[in-house]
Amino acid sequence: MTKARIGIIGCGNISNIYLKNLTSYEQVEVIACADADLSRAKERAEQYGLPHAYSVDELLADPNIDIVVNLTIPKAHAEISIRALEAGKHVYGEKPLAVTMEEGARVLELAEAKGLRVACAPETFLGGGIQTCRKLIDEGAIGTPVAASGFMLSGGHESWHPDPGFYYEAGGGPMFDMGPYYLTALVTLLGPIRRVTGSAVITHPERTITSEPKRGQKIKVETPTHIAGVMDFASGAVGTLITSFDTAGGSNLPNIEIYGSAGTLRVPDPNHFGGEVLLRRAGSHEWESIPLTHGNTDNNRGIGVVDMAEAIAEGRPHRANGAMAYHVLEAMHGFHIASSESVHYQMTSSCERPAPMKAE
Repeated sequence: MTKARIGIIGCGNISNIYLKNLTSYEQVEVIACADADLSRAKERAEQYGLPHAYSVDELLADPNIDIVVNLTIPKAHAEISIRALEAGKHVYGEKPLAVTMEEGARVLELAEAKGLRVACAPETFLGGGIQTCRKLIDEGAIGTPVAASGFMLSGGHESWHPDPGFYYEAGGGPMFDMGPYYLTALVTLLGPIRRVTGSAVITHPERTITSEPKRGQKIKVETPTHIAGVMDFASGAVGTLITSFDTAGGSNLPNIEIYGSAGTLRVPDPNHFGGEVLLRRAGSHEWESIPLTHGNTDNNRGIGVVDMAEAIAEGRPHRANGAMAYHVLEAMHGFHIASSESVHYQMTSSCERPAPMKAE
């Protein structure tokens, strides 16, 4: 296939791993990067040997770019994706798809109108860990899935991230930061969600940065930092998900477990591509470690971009697709809406489980 030509917008922390990987895949060619701070774009371009370091306007105007990889901060995701689509380019974005459901819908509507594709992180569900779990469920290893649980419990990002403020703005918080990994994994394993409910709180209205270089600065918290949610899946399974930036002491709870009529499956961290898969069959008191059946077990960020590039060339659906990203976005909002309005939130969107990856 002809190499898809990539332009990256947003040269912050996460751009390093994307550039490292995307410059090594033979299916794509990274030809430019851009940032609101042009000096950061120049630094990345020099670091990875890219032909161009652009302003955002220059990158969007370059007719040689086929796919824009949008690595901006969450509140800029929709704006940059819309501008890229208007410029006639396919878009792969970091999670979440957008901050609001209205923005997310606009991105998808514009892509459809222009005959372009939208993809969105997380792509970790394409890794060997979750793909192995998908294969086990599809083969009936745990019987009929009846329930699931997920836990993402941390003390927040201000102790380690160099610029943690945006994690506490609208579009941030533990649900919008880490929820996409968990919800995308759950939708991959169990299918779409029918309704959600939950409780969400801001435990600390103000937080103090203890990392460098902004140590001592205060952050005003604008979004819930502890969310406990319940999901009813269209399949009939019931799931629970807790995400928190308020658990200073951490937790030993599993990341994700799927409970079936014939066993329990422990799913590895959905923020990673690999990890150990454990199966406990009905009647057994022991966990069984299951060898991974699929590859992509390192930090393979960028494989979602490659999958989209291949899908465009082959005329097939891409896996980290916009419909699933919007469904996840709606579910995250649904938890917050359910809490603030004391209701069950009925999902208006749905999506298909993405096709499984080929086993090795």
